[in-house]
Amino acid sequence: MTLISESRTPVSGSSTITGSDLDVYLPQQDTELLIDVVRAQGVAGSRVVDLCTGSGAIAIAAAGMGAAEVTAVDASADAVAYARRAAADAGVSVNVRQGDLAMHVGRYDVVTCNPPYVPTPPVTDADLHPAGPSHAWDAGVDGRAVLDPLCAHVPELLVPGGVLLLVHSEFADAEASLQALRDGGLTAEVVAEKFIPFGPVLSARAEWLEGLGLLEPGRRVERLVAIAAVAPSAGSGTDGNLR
Repeated sequence: MTLISESRTPVSGSSTITGSDLDVYLPQQDTELLIDVVRAQGVAGSRVVDLCTGSGAIAIAAAGMGAAEVTAVDASADAVAYARRAAADAGVSVNVRQGDLAMHVGRYDVVTCNPPYVPTPPVTDADLHPAGPSHAWDAGVDGRAVLDPLCAHVPELLVPGGVLLLVHSEFADAEASLQALRDGGLTAEVVAEKFIPFGPVLSARAEWLEGLGLLEPGRRVERLVAIAAVAPSAGSGTDGNLR
């Protein structure tokens, strides 16, 4: 995960970044990767829900791509306020709601999610916890505090033939996500990846990750993966097909 400073230009569709937005996860390279995958999937005419929406950039992008209906959900009140403002600034219709993964939001053609996924030391050492909206990236020792319930719950959010588009780091175990989604009856595979330099959070935790055996000594590059998981079509009794 790479953090951007307030002075960086946000990705297309996001609102202007200000000093009051310090508790909101702003668009970064994982955001951009997922937006590229959403664009490749195609969402025109679809009902879309973006979970862990943060700044709302992914939901706003989906609305701009012609989605028939877009809902965005985040547990953070600051993120909800920011995403609503960003959608209004972008001139698109997004229903932004505050809630968590257990919230009943209905069934959708497309579910998108850029969740918290950074493995987090079980200590409060400030050197391992750089300043910023840590709730948007800290995800337990294995990085799966949100991913595990998401993968278990997402089949209930998809219409027959619907698709989950998910992004996270290699350090949160992409194979575990793929297996959990397949165990839920979905067809799942990695459809895109991107290698990026460590930002402040992973740089601070690099030695800890090395100690866990998750990172080769001296490596300071992270692999982001985008996963697509498709629900079975109605009445097919078989897995869905990835586009």
